[in-house]
Amino acid sequence: MNLDNIRIVLVNTSHPGNIGGVARAMKNMGLSRLYLVAPRQFPDEQASWRAASAGDVLDAAVVTATLDEAIADCQFVVGTSARGRRIPWPLQDPRSCARRMASASATEQVAVLFGREDRGLTNEELQLCNLHLNIPTSADYSSLNLAMAVQVVCYELRMLLDAGQLPASEDDEWDAPFATRDNMERFYQHLEQTLVDVEFLDPAAPRQLMTRLRRLYSRVRLDEMELNILRGILTETQKWVRKAQPQDVSGASGAEDYTPKTK
Repeated sequence: MNLDNIRIVLVNTSHPGNIGGVARAMKNMGLSRLYLVAPRQFPDEQASWRAASAGDVLDAAVVTATLDEAIADCQFVVGTSARGRRIPWPLQDPRSCARRMASASATEQVAVLFGREDRGLTNEELQLCNLHLNIPTSADYSSLNLAMAVQVVCYELRMLLDAGQLPASEDDEWDAPFATRDNMERFYQHLEQTLVDVEFLDPAAPRQLMTRLRRLYSRVRLDEMELNILRGILTETQKWVRKAQPQDVSGASGAEDYTPKTK
């Protein structure tokens, strides 16, 4: 994918603030080519203010009088559409459409068209497109701000670009090895003895307490550092229990002494 070959085209934008918002959304995701077809107000201070640190995208924006001028050199054109058409046209969601655009952008010029804030693109403008893109929304409120719509499309392109750099799972870049089964069993024994020491667990009527605690910690997948922290807490708890007991029974619990190996 070549983001430099993908342009965002805004048609007859009525509010300059929306142009600035679009510029900011584009820069967030690494796109820089903005085309403005007959904007109502541009350049404008509101556009610059809304763009925040994306002023360079605004400064480089290409303003054209007609849509034909904006897409004349493009080989693949996508039009955003919020409603069904009498004559069906190839239609995809942003994720599927992003894959098509990414593939085309490797060797072709790609344009993504966004229409007017109040009524979108006309039928004639949509007929200039190779593909229509529809952003799924709730039926209760389907109206999207222009910058939001651009952000959704640019985000899907960004995700494709960064796909190989992101961790494949939430555990790929963990900072400590996960606890072994043997160490987990030692932790459960330590936990059970501590709960007995603080009189939270009655050995004569344990019910299902330890089973439920095993289920709880199994869902989490503790790493060795986290396990050390928990066992350290248990050890300190047992020390306070022993201090509170009469001297002649202070060692009666027989609990395993444990020194946490935390950094």
